[in-house]
Amino acid sequence: MKIDGGCYCGEITYEADVDPEKVAICNCMDCQRMSGSAVRSNVYVDESDLKFLTGKATEFIKTSESGHKRAIGFCGNCGTALYACNADGEPRTYGLRALTSNQRDQLVPKSQYWLRSRPAWFADLDSIPGLQTQ
Repeated sequence: MKIDGGCYCGEITYEADVDPEKVAICNCMDCQRMSGSAVRSNVYVDESDLKFLTGKATEFIKTSESGHKRAIGFCGNCGTALYACNADGEPRTYGLRALTSNQRDQLVPKSQYWLRSRPAWFADLDSIPGLQTQ
């Protein structure tokens, strides 16, 4: 599936060929802290299938407790999180932030992980009253 998207301010844009079966929700504490949300939706894509059309992401290197290094890519202008990928070697496999895609509604999660870190209230979102806005 072909997708395209980019950051909030438009400085960074991309296009990619992705497998819609490789969309997952991450509930880990890092994703919660970096996104300011309960979960993050990612589509996994090989470096050869992702092309940045404009701009260049700023990368922060996160070292885990195990010593594994992850490059966290974001727009240096507006701060939009764009991806995370292996920082120790090539080729890269990107966890592209699915909701930065213009085809976000078609990137339906097929799995989720780090459930033990998911906030307890997140499992019952339908019980929280919703407001319809225009």
